[in-house]
Amino acid sequence: MSVITIRLSPQEYKWISAIAKIEHRPISNFITTTVMKEIEESCFVDTIEMAQIKSDKGLLERLKAGHRDAKKMKGRLVG
Repeated sequence: MSVITIRLSPQEYKWISAIAKIEHRPISNFITTTVMKEIEESCFVDTIEMAQIKSDKGLLERLKAGHRDAKKMKGRLVG
């Protein structure tokens, strides 16, 4: 387990501690689960979306071609 220090404004601390108290959880648990939920929602694909991606044969071929090109360092990075 790692320990971190975060800075919260008095208002942020008040809100976070109030919600954690309502949910009968420590503040650290509330923060951890909230951050992990945000990561899952913003960085990973849900099962329905993945099924749609896998059913699109044209998209899969373009993704495979892009992957091959990237491994060969072919093309250019668009920012």
